[in-house]
Amino acid sequence: MPPAPKSGSALFLGLELATDQLRASIVDESLELVGVECVDFDAELSEYQTQGGIFTTPGDAYTTPVEMWVKALDVLLDKIHRNYDVSRIKSIGGSAQHAIVWWKSTPIPSFPALDSRLPFNSQISSNTLSLPSTPVAQDTSAHTHALALEALLGGPDLMAARVGTCAHASLLAAQLLRVRESWPSDVWARTGKVQLASSFLGSLIVGKWISMGEAEACATGMWVHGGPGGGGHWDDGVLEIVGGSREEGRRIRGWLGEIDFSGGRRIGNVSRYVSERYGFDPETTVTPFTSDYLSAYLSLCPSPTDTVLSFGPMDVLLTPAQHYLPTRLYSLFPHPAQDPSEKRRYIAMLTSRNADVPRALVRDMYTKSWSAFDRLVAIVPPGGSIGLDDKLFSFWLLQGDSYPLSHVKGIFRFETGIKVNEFRDLRANPRCLLESQVLSFRVRWSRMIATGVLGSNSGRNRGNVAQTPIPSPPPLGQQSQQQQSNSRFPSIAQSLGLPFDPYDYSPLPARMLVTGAAANFPSVANLVGDVFNAPVFMPNTQVDSAQVVPHRNAPAPGFPGRASLGGAYVARWVWGKERGSATGTGRGLGGFEEEIRRLLGKRWVASGGMQLRTNINGIAGGNASSGANSGTSTPYGHSGPRSALGSTVFVEEEEDEMEEMERLGAGLGAGLNASVFAGGFADRDLGRMRTATGSTMDTNISVGSGGAPSTAFTTPDMNALPGASTPVQSGTTTLTPVTAMPTGDAEAQIGLAKVAEPDVDAFMTYAAIVPEYCRLEGMLFKSLV
Repeated sequence: MPPAPKSGSALFLGLELATDQLRASIVDESLELVGVECVDFDAELSEYQTQGGIFTTPGDAYTTPVEMWVKALDVLLDKIHRNYDVSRIKSIGGSAQHAIVWWKSTPIPSFPALDSRLPFNSQISSNTLSLPSTPVAQDTSAHTHALALEALLGGPDLMAARVGTCAHASLLAAQLLRVRESWPSDVWARTGKVQLASSFLGSLIVGKWISMGEAEACATGMWVHGGPGGGGHWDDGVLEIVGGSREEGRRIRGWLGEIDFSGGRRIGNVSRYVSERYGFDPETTVTPFTSDYLSAYLSLCPSPTDTVLSFGPMDVLLTPAQHYLPTRLYSLFPHPAQDPSEKRRYIAMLTSRNADVPRALVRDMYTKSWSAFDRLVAIVPPGGSIGLDDKLFSFWLLQGDSYPLSHVKGIFRFETGIKVNEFRDLRANPRCLLESQVLSFRVRWSRMIATGVLGSNSGRNRGNVAQTPIPSPPPLGQQSQQQQSNSRFPSIAQSLGLPFDPYDYSPLPARMLVTGAAANFPSVANLVGDVFNAPVFMPNTQVDSAQVVPHRNAPAPGFPGRASLGGAYVARWVWGKERGSATGTGRGLGGFEEEIRRLLGKRWVASGGMQLRTNINGIAGGNASSGANSGTSTPYGHSGPRSALGSTVFVEEEEDEMEEMERLGAGLGAGLNASVFAGGFADRDLGRMRTATGSTMDTNISVGSGGAPSTAFTTPDMNALPGASTPVQSGTTTLTPVTAMPTGDAEAQIGLAKVAEPDVDAFMTYAAIVPEYCRLEGMLFKSLV
């Protein structure tokens, strides 16, 4: 692309170290997008032989070479230097995937001195690391170690009360414990420091050791949060368990270092190396780096009544929280962009590891493509059946997850309340899978809100269908959870045996903000709106990007990653705060979300209501090369001709897809009446689809990444499945992704587009099956099936 003008206003750079790419987004003072660059690990650093940016081995191990990240930073900064006037960049923010960097003790205690005449990777190579290839977020090999740690701490309740979270495989504590117990002893002995990937990336930019932020410390399983008053400390007892002795526990504490509480302040300036080699102004500030999912959350600027739902290798739900009340029901983090002088704010998170992998597997098993998958989800009735008493349920638990299903693994299907090996009608599988995934978040949300962690319900109140007013919760600890449940829902909830009223949507989010490839499917966007009875919004960057590559979470070429945008927004916010303080103007001194909305609103007025730019020289439509190897970051990804989606989008004729659906319907019996698919229910259900599925609107609306890589979004080879029909050589239909519906100015100003409307009738249908879903989930949890 041609270089940007060499003069002009201040620019702000956001970096994102994702699983498959290193991305950069550049915005100006008004947060308008002015630059996008990325380095695709598989395509541009093929010498490392990764697939989707990672190595997969039999079992649950997912690792990536750290040296590849370092070389990618060389390539990325060189691209930025060539194409932009980097002297205009005033501040840099960033984020990274959840991973750990294991430094050898040799360069400790000082950060390695770098020669600006040489690239990063020639000076920070695998020789400086005690573990050259490190586990990434998808890795679940430490799951049993996490459960062992949880048991030693007294179970999920006591562990959550002590260190703010219960067991899951991504805990830094579990990863450390696994390396000590399962890896050769010299790995542990050679280690002199461990850093999260975000701190590692920040250290490379600043040229000194950067501490992890408080939000990430709360996710390690070893940190005791200080509460509203701030502060906190490493838990010596947990460190001793992880290290195996008190002495090793103290050693781990030295590896981890101090915690950065700066939040809304700079952590330093760019290093002399970065300034001299790539031309950055030596006074360019660097702001705290954080995790990719929190940075993507910041880029969406959610209000207190919003919830962010990101579909990816792991599905993640994030929502603003007012109090620090840790329980086993959720994870809780301090807001990563808040000034120490502000009232403490938090972010509550629910996760599901069984996300893209089951979706891709169900697609391969029961359909020919994502287009057929989407159509099946759209036309199969809610609950997989028209009847009220014979709803279908499925739980695809292929990887060890967190509480309450931490000990459950397998595929479980239930029909008329009885466990079955397969549904009578195979066509129900895609919809039942997605319903289970979304209902899980809806149920866990209701359990979470009953704790009072999200604060008052008044701002979220959207009406109460069931006419069961919900009082403010009592202080945690004054009543048992069951007592709280009984006092809050005396009429309906008690009769259903639930701690919440499933028919009451007033406590649910006012808006759902969705990201990730699965949200590009019209049927999925509609399902989210139905289950939560809330309008569904998507970043404009993602809406446009989906028209190019609808099947993977990584953005199309020229489109920014959401986490990189979040880093750029934080950089702009911190710079504005410092500038306002220095000039005495008082500008830029508000909270993060307040200031970002002010800047975007100001830009909206000045531009006469123009949409935010969503890409830089991005492809307007058609195929994109960024989909190469998009199916290789899960154990169900495929190489060869099956990994072509994105680089070459597979198409097939609509008639052939419908024949495949009929074949599935006849495969194991007539579970759904044939008339349903012959003009009965199908026509009615397709008619009520509330997302626009036509061609892309002629507006500057686009789609960005949720910050997570694709897993197995590849076209299946149906010849490998029993009863496969003759393969289609050419066709006319592909998955038609969501497009923007009419959207209000308030959402348009901050770069959101409505993609689905709520349907109260559909919500009530799902409310009716929530009790049975909870009963079956409880049976799995108690190992009764």
